[in-house]
Amino acid sequence: MNRLGRKDNETLIEMSLATDGEDSNGPLCETISNTESELRSNSEGLSSTETSLLIPDHQVINKRHQSKDSVFFRDGVRRIDFVLSYLDDPNKEEEKKVERRREFEKNLQKAGLELETEDKKESEDGKTYFVKIHAPWEVLITYAEVLNIKAPIKENDIPPTVENPLDCMLEPFRLPEKVMHPEPDYFTAPFSKSRQELYLIDNESTFFSASRRNRIVYYILTRCPYGTEEGKKKFGIKRLLSNGTYTAAYPLHDCQYWKKSNDPNCDNERYTLYMEWARFLRFYKEQPLDLIRKYYGEKIGIYFAWLGFYTEMLFFAALVGLICFLYGLFTMDENMSSTEICAPAIGGEIIMCPLCDEKCEYWKLNTTCESSKYSHLFDNVATLFFAIFMGIWVTLFLEFWKRRQARLKYEWDLVDFEEEQQQLQLRPEYEAKCTHRKKNPVTQELEMVVKKKTLHENGKLFLCYIGIIFGISLIIASMIAVIVYRLAVYAAFASIMENTQTLQPISGLLTPQLATSVTASCLNFVIIMILNFLYEKIAVWITDMEIPRTHLEYENRLTMKMFLFQFVNYYSSCFYVAFFKGKFVGYPGTYTYMFSRWRNEECDPAGCLIELTTQLTIVMAGKQIWGNIQEAIVPWIWNWWGRRKARCNPENLYSRWEQDHDLQSFGALGLFYEYLEMVIQFGFITLFVASFPLAPLLALMNNILEIRVDSWKLTTQFRRPVAAKAHSIGVWQEILNGMAILSVVTNAFIVAFTSDMIPRLVYYYAYSTNEDSPMSGYINNSLSVFQVSDFLEGKRPENNPENFLTCRYRDYRYPPGHEKKYLHTMQFWHILAAKMAFIIIMEHIVFIVKFFVAWMIPDVPAEVKARIKREKFLTQKILHEYELNKLKQKLCECKTYENMEKEVIATEGKVELSQAM
Repeated sequence: MNRLGRKDNETLIEMSLATDGEDSNGPLCETISNTESELRSNSEGLSSTETSLLIPDHQVINKRHQSKDSVFFRDGVRRIDFVLSYLDDPNKEEEKKVERRREFEKNLQKAGLELETEDKKESEDGKTYFVKIHAPWEVLITYAEVLNIKAPIKENDIPPTVENPLDCMLEPFRLPEKVMHPEPDYFTAPFSKSRQELYLIDNESTFFSASRRNRIVYYILTRCPYGTEEGKKKFGIKRLLSNGTYTAAYPLHDCQYWKKSNDPNCDNERYTLYMEWARFLRFYKEQPLDLIRKYYGEKIGIYFAWLGFYTEMLFFAALVGLICFLYGLFTMDENMSSTEICAPAIGGEIIMCPLCDEKCEYWKLNTTCESSKYSHLFDNVATLFFAIFMGIWVTLFLEFWKRRQARLKYEWDLVDFEEEQQQLQLRPEYEAKCTHRKKNPVTQELEMVVKKKTLHENGKLFLCYIGIIFGISLIIASMIAVIVYRLAVYAAFASIMENTQTLQPISGLLTPQLATSVTASCLNFVIIMILNFLYEKIAVWITDMEIPRTHLEYENRLTMKMFLFQFVNYYSSCFYVAFFKGKFVGYPGTYTYMFSRWRNEECDPAGCLIELTTQLTIVMAGKQIWGNIQEAIVPWIWNWWGRRKARCNPENLYSRWEQDHDLQSFGALGLFYEYLEMVIQFGFITLFVASFPLAPLLALMNNILEIRVDSWKLTTQFRRPVAAKAHSIGVWQEILNGMAILSVVTNAFIVAFTSDMIPRLVYYYAYSTNEDSPMSGYINNSLSVFQVSDFLEGKRPENNPENFLTCRYRDYRYPPGHEKKYLHTMQFWHILAAKMAFIIIMEHIVFIVKFFVAWMIPDVPAEVKARIKREKFLTQKILHEYELNKLKQKLCECKTYENMEKEVIATEGKVELSQAM
């Protein structure tokens, strides 16, 4: 079903017709197909020129008579489907560029496209030429058939679903019907040039939407040759952009975003999107997904559909997380652990061992009073409940998204669009390397393939994998550097805070552990941002070297590399704090050292969970703030700088193609980075959510802003992207599934090993001696005793003014004088066994519930399945009736009645068989 009555191409039929023995085999525009040969005589395009001297006088136009919002050629009839720009910049390479442009534009005209050039004198800077491209009807219908584009054949007469009575409650969040559904539903069928009368063609100029037209033109541009260099045929606008022959290639927006066009025939879709979607004051409104899909294509539409659905589901996770946080807040004063730490008679009398060797002094436990209270906000019974809840929530999110995606596939006419069809979309870069023919074992037809890799090319691939290893090694090295920083400054912070009187008022809140964690988290965030730029270059370079066959393969390979880099880059510090910090410390007199120099960090007496929360908050919030700055403010500044001169000139001198030229390019990987940003955020709210229940709330607030920032920048700050089709979020779905499974494991380990819940439960049920207050005495029980005289030389504190004989440290070891002095007690092993048992039980419970929920919820709603079958049946019936009527007409005109009657009977039999099926 096509809600808009139009459908963009996607099932590309690759037309690589290179002949045997050629050095390189680009898909030549002039030999693309026999069908296109009829286009050459119909080319009405004006010749493109390289300098103003070559432009005929009759083409020079006074721009004062041309509308600023014009998206047409000078005749006001032919629509501009694409624009190419280049600079008049004389240098050694200019002659070669001129020749490339002349050959390229000549071949575009041979392919049937019509061109019109704007002289540099008419441009704002006096240096830029603009080549406007129009695809006439014959080109559009030819490529519509080649690319298997579906077109409307009949208005959809399937009754709509029954409305929910509760929908009236959502009325304040609704948009006008014209915005939500800009066109009626249609039954569609693949376009055929020989059956044009079958389709609902009211107006040839508007039958193909602007997004579909620019996609067809871009398909031609990426495969059109421009000459032979170094014995190889060169082709494609991408290569011409990379070597500077052209400076930009883009389709036009239909109007200015802040006001409607003066053209009465303009749909003003950009203006509508800005007013109803791209403004932050509309944050509470639903998204006009059908209009987004119509204007930008399905690929961008499916991204915003996923982002909106993800944000809706975050509301429930944020609500439960907020309740868990409030529970910790309201029970803070009832926490026995923090009460004992803060009590002068308990925490004030417990002397703790120094935090570093020699320079640090003994300290009292009650100095960590405030931090122990705040740790209870996130380390309480609700933490366990929330960890289990999020394990189930992520399953519901993924399963319900599959259902939502299936509904969109039906509504956007993507049911027959499968990944196998994308395999036909060979990348031009791959086609350029095809030099051999090989028989396809399925089709038994000869196909162009890349020859076996030479030793030189294998060497390049080897370098690629070395680059991957180098990138990951660099991340690990940076993580180790941050750990070394933490160990090095930890002792410094401990010494400064103990000896500086000015810091005494905040010493209870800002402990050495917290100060180290905050500064290390900030440093780690800066390193992450720096390394991201490097990883992007490495991942793109490696993927280009691999020469993937199709666009789908290219995106999937790049996605996996970038996600692998980003996963290690963003999450390594959180994994360190959650699973390694404080786990391999040793005990006084026999501490563990990194590189035999820096003593490993200890956790706060109240546990490491508060430090993991700090790390997660800084990295997650910092990334979101920095991402919004990069996405919104930076493009706005660049566009403001680029348009600073144009704003001083009369409005009618600043043409539509120049306005769009001054905008930023969205780029082929623009949507990839949007997905990557959201998936990294998804990891933060699932992998470590047990340590920070407010993470979903932060993500929710960010995503509400993210939707409007992304829509605003796409509508106002970027050139119109080339429309592309997609029926799902692709490989990101598998990544989300993997992270959902991993999150169950990480949260189980966080609750067991990072939080203090299991030791408290073991004490409560097995070691408590006070029936009235079972948790009293827990702090004293969790701290072991060390004899000061057992310190090794060089490790003993320099100052001991009060002559302490013993000090306490966080562990379960036998005291001095015991026959098992400083060995682990039985309680330590009981706690370890309880932790392992908890991990196994929690994982099994959550996994069982997850898989049961996934099994219970079908991926495609039953109603959608029924409608798909009904539509296929009706569409097939319409097509058969059309063929039957056509055959009957033929019968009336034909004298050989008997032969034609047999054909009619055979066709009727096909119709009956189809109905029976």
